[in-house]
Amino acid sequence: MANSYAPFVVYDLQENATPERKYRIVVDLSEMDDYYNVFEKHGYSGSGASWAEHIETILEEHAPELLDHVELAGEGEIFRAYTDSRSSAEQFLRLLHPIFGDLDSLNKYLSQTDPGDFFE
Repeated sequence: MANSYAPFVVYDLQENATPERKYRIVVDLSEMDDYYNVFEKHGYSGSGASWAEHIETILEEHAPELLDHVELAGEGEIFRAYTDSRSSAEQFLRLLHPIFGDLDSLNKYLSQTDPGDFFE
């Protein structure tokens, strides 16, 4: 799978895979101050947990069936997702990369959200 989905980095877990975790998708936020600034501008923390919460909301709205194939986790400055197949990983990235792939699209998405609907 091509890894041209920045800021998402995709890892094929190969010999470390389990049936539920074949691909790991990671965003290391530690060097992404611009992303934090966009999140904070709209009332969110921008932490890994904040990314997970927004991504879960997007999946619930646009691809609820994908939630059965994705495990989301966010802690501190790391966002992680695990998928059970290559096709699940690709579907995840096709849906989320256009939103999180650049600051303008992220800003547009966050400007349409209500911080009162989120914890992070």
